[in-house]
This record gives sequence, structure tokens and C-alpha cells, in this order.
Amino acid sequence: MSASLTTAPAAPTPPARRRRGAGPAAPPRGRRRLTPLWLLLPAAVILIPLVAYPIYQLGLLSVLQFGQAQASGGVPTRFVGFENYATILSDDQFWTVLTQTVGFAAFCVVSTLAVGAALAVLLTKVGKVTGLVLTTASMAAWAAPAMTGSTVWSFLFDTNLGLVNDTLVKLGLSGFHEYNWFYDKWTAFLIVGAVVVWHSFPFVMVTLYAGIRAIPEEILEAAALDGAGTWSTFRRITAPMLRPILTIVVIQSVIWDFKVFTQIYVMTTGGGIAGQNLVLNVYAYQKAFASSEYGLGAAIGVIMLLILVIPTVLYIRTLRRTGNEL
Repeated sequence: MSASLTTAPAAPTPPARRRRGAGPAAPPRGRRRLTPLWLLLPAAVILIPLVAYPIYQLGLLSVLQFGQAQASGGVPTRFVGFENYATILSDDQFWTVLTQTVGFAAFCVVSTLAVGAALAVLLTKVGKVTGLVLTTASMAAWAAPAMTGSTVWSFLFDTNLGLVNDTLVKLGLSGFHEYNWFYDKWTAFLIVGAVVVWHSFPFVMVTLYAGIRAIPEEILEAAALDGAGTWSTFRRITAPMLRPILTIVVIQSVIWDFKVFTQIYVMTTGGGIAGQNLVLNVYAYQKAFASSEYGLGAAIGVIMLLILVIPTVLYIRTLRRTGNEL
């Protein structure tokens, strides 16, 4: 009698046990990508209309013939296409002003970065009381409105009643009696640039100071034991480790300083003698409101917007890269 051989069914594979202490399963990649967008949605609902509508109106106005006659309703508005842009780009004054704007912004960015970085390093070296005084004074400069700061600095350099002229004369420099600091083009740009730096360096100082404090102390102590000085440590260790933060600070400073308006307009009384201290923002204001050529002023605004798109895109990409690294 032969026994029948039967194959027993294979036992089901037990489900993989979750490791003790393991957290919840990670959400799908698509959900992770959408989560930041959902968090930004409330702010976007408010900010997008506030930004998009003025940009739309600016672009629309730049392709229209729109002056004082059209604004008052006496003459109908006429579509002129790119005629306003052709008029601006063929104007030699526009290119002079653009060159001045780029040079002025570059000077302000470099100076702001130098002052802010130096004071950030200084904050890591001084005591708590000195650091508190320095930080408070810097925050006061940062919090001061641009109009207020520009007016105060204008009084300091006033021709007749300025404290600077009075002090220099008392020191024996009689040539500064009733000296007009804003008569010369480059002296005026230098003083206005100093005001812009005075307003801007606290942001750079605080940002870089926070970055320096995030560097592990062991690295800085090892550099000190190797005999590295303050400048050598900053150049070889601190600056390379702060490169993402430095990139963000530089790009943001470029955006801010390229569109300076208040300091130039207030301190040089609308752009200086014969417009020698004009920058693009003030130039656009004069075209739009002083000359009542609103279409030309809008065209200048669109050109500025297109120029600033480049550092803005770089700024956003740098922010995203830095966020991924963190």
C-alpha cells in the first residue's frame, strides 16, 4: 500500500515587524512637495494681487501715450506699443543714469558688506555690555525711516548751519566755511552712499553675526591654536562657511541699493544740479511727474523690473538651495 505524498501549503510570510521606536512612515514625496505651497497659500492670496495688479498696470501704462492731457480726460489714450521704450532707450541721458545707478549700487553693496562683516566679527570679540551698546545703536540706524535719516544727514552737511562745516572750520580748515558738499557730483554721491550704508549695514551685521555664531567653536579654537589671526580666520574659515549667507546678503543688497529713491531725492533736491546725481528711480519719477510723461516713466519702471529679475531669481534659487542644505 503506497502512501500518497502531499505537499503541505507554504506558511504565509509574516509581515515585516516595525522596529521598536521607529517613527511614522514618511509621507509620499508628492505630498511633501505640496506642503510648503499649502502653507504659503494664505500669504499668496493677499500678496499676489497686491503685487500682480500694480505690475500689470505698470506694463499697460508703458505701452500707452499717457500724459497730463490723457490723465485729465481731455485727450483719448492711444496705444503706442514699444514707442515709449524706443524713446527711453534712444535717450543718452538714460544710459548715463543707468551707468550711475549701477556704479552707485555697487559702491553701496561693497561698503555695506564690508562694514557689516567687520562689525559682525567685532561683536564676537567684545564683551556683553559693549556688544549690547553696538547692537542697540545699529538697530536705531536700521529702524530710522529713510526720510528722517536723509533729512538729519542733510542738516549735518548743510552749507551754512551744518555741524560738519562748523567743526572743520573750528579745527582750522577755513576752506570749509560755507562749503557746499552737494555741489560736486562725486561728493554728493559719496555722502548719499554713506547714508544708504548707514541704513543698510545693521541687516548685514546681524545676519552674519548669527551665521558666525552657528560655526562650531572647535573649528575657531583650532585655528587660534594654529596661530591664525582674526583676518586670516575670517578669510580662510569663516567666509567660506558663510558663503550661502553671504550670497543671500549680497543679492538682497543689490536689489535694495539699485532702487534707492528717498536718499537721492531728499539730499540732492531731486537729483542734483542739472540732474548730475540722478538714479533710475528718481529719473523715472521726474519723467512721470515732473514732465507729466506717465508712459515714459512706466517704461523706465518696467526696464528696472526686468533688470532686477536677474538678482531676484538668483536670490530665490539661493534661498531654496540653502534651505535644502539645512
